[in-house]
Amino acid sequence: MEIKDGFNEIAQKYDNQRKLSLPCFDDFYNLPLEVLDYNGISPEILDVGGGTGLFSSFILTKYPQAKITIIDLADKMIDVAKERFQSHSDFQYIVADYTKCQYTQKYDIIISALSIHHLSHDDKRIFYQKCYYLLNDGGCFINADLMLSPSKHIEEVNQSIFHNYRRTSGLSEDVLKATGELMKYDNPAALYDQLQWLVESKFRYVDCVYKYHQFCVLYAQK
Repeated sequence: MEIKDGFNEIAQKYDNQRKLSLPCFDDFYNLPLEVLDYNGISPEILDVGGGTGLFSSFILTKYPQAKITIIDLADKMIDVAKERFQSHSDFQYIVADYTKCQYTQKYDIIISALSIHHLSHDDKRIFYQKCYYLLNDGGCFINADLMLSPSKHIEEVNQSIFHNYRRTSGLSEDVLKATGELMKYDNPAALYDQLQWLVESKFRYVDCVYKYHQFCVLYAQK
């Protein structure tokens, strides 16, 4: 099974599964909004690996007139996003590999949630550089994702906490099995490495603005 097939299979249930399987769901998706400082009312936003548009739906609470482009490899996930945002006629949807897509415009904000950790580490680093060039001057990049601790012991503790939470969160055995299969594609990199990659990509301001065990939110401004 390819990764896009796995996500296509759970597309209709994805949002509810996120809420049940993410112990820090509300903070993970809401706190990034606080650091976004776009001054206009209608930013151009690119949501990479945007899937069902879950992260974009949070962004709209701050910028209800935003123009959002959602790109994802899984067409069934994009179908859910189209249904969710059917009243937003100026949204765009791209079914493609966001690391290889030939983008035709620049953006004020680029966001991603729980997607970039699927890439190889080299591809993560290269994609951070691509995000820098895709942003307008002063633009922001936010990556809310799984990231490793530099300590093997702490990482094992984090993993234990996460798996214990999933087992008691109310997810069915079928869902636990399906999401467990998808987790085989996880390839998170260390938090410190990713901060360094953003610095090397020439972003002016770089920080980890939120961390709950392995769930981190990185912020970078061009």
